Amino acid sequence: MGEIFSPGKLMLTSEYFAMDGALVLAVPTKLGQEFSFEEIHDEKSLIFWEAYHQNKLWLKAVIDYQNWQILETNIPASAEFILKTLKNVQSLSAITFKNNFTYHLKTNLQFPADYGLGSSSTLMTNLAEWAEIDPFYLNKISLGGSGYDIAVAKEKSAVLYQSVPEIKYEKVNFNPPFKNELIFIHLNQKQDSREGISFYKSKTKSQKRVDEFSDITRNILLCSELGNFSELMLIHEQKISDFLEIPTVKAKFFPDCPVFVKSLGAWGGDFVMSSKFDGFKDYFWGKGFHTIFEWPEIIA
Repeated sequence: MGEIFSPGKLMLTSEYFAMDGALVLAVPTKLGQEFSFEEIHDEKSLIFWEAYHQNKLWLKAVIDYQNWQILETNIPASAEFILKTLKNVQSLSAITFKNNFTYHLKTNLQFPADYGLGSSSTLMTNLAEWAEIDPFYLNKISLGGSGYDIAVAKEKSAVLYQSVPEIKYEKVNFNPPFKNELIFIHLNQKQDSREGISFYKSKTKSQKRVDEFSDITRNILLCSELGNFSELMLIHEQKISDFLEIPTVKAKFFPDCPVFVKSLGAWGGDFVMSSKFDGFKDYFWGKGFHTIFEWPEIIA
């Protein structure tokens, strides 16, 4: 029996524009996904897959990987995705699903699936480490996306990430002196992030606009004062709003908030970042948003 862990992530800058090569700053979360594996040398060529959400069984499947057939499952659509992903693992790996062994594979997502912290990217990273394959390529053929979340999960660190013209990233120590003033609020709004991405892709981007977000990211990394950081966050949010022609999350939900509110990742129902002010908990609770984390509670 072996075990692997990958942290979740929060994308602080360059949402959407990451796909066109803008520099991304992303940080790991304390919660992530555990993966355990066991091989049984029985010549049966079976995979017993169990996926847990916060230690409660969510998905189970039995897969025949000689014929790539689902023999049993409780959620057919999700089992089909697992089958497709594991088939990709087999095609890329020199060591996995080659010897007719039976595999008992178990995952446990430590955060609620609707948090948007990277349930899929942590899965891809864990599978790739286990099978000794490239997590970025496994993610590309199984899911798509810019891959920044794979870099965070793989390095277990804050990263500066760029996907165009080729994937490159570096670990960074993003530990701002004002971090204890930052908070993260979960919006809990159901959104189709693919729809937002498709809309973004349909719009014409200039290299100048992409570079603007890279510059903001570099400046954010250098911030030593909350005031400068807040101003950059407001600028970043407004530029995305102007480009997408949709209101900022602050204009939509928090028009009277006295500080910045910044969307994280695809605009929609996941987390936003803000900073503390007098009565901030009562303010967000009063708006109906009850899940609030301070930096030390959520950022690894």
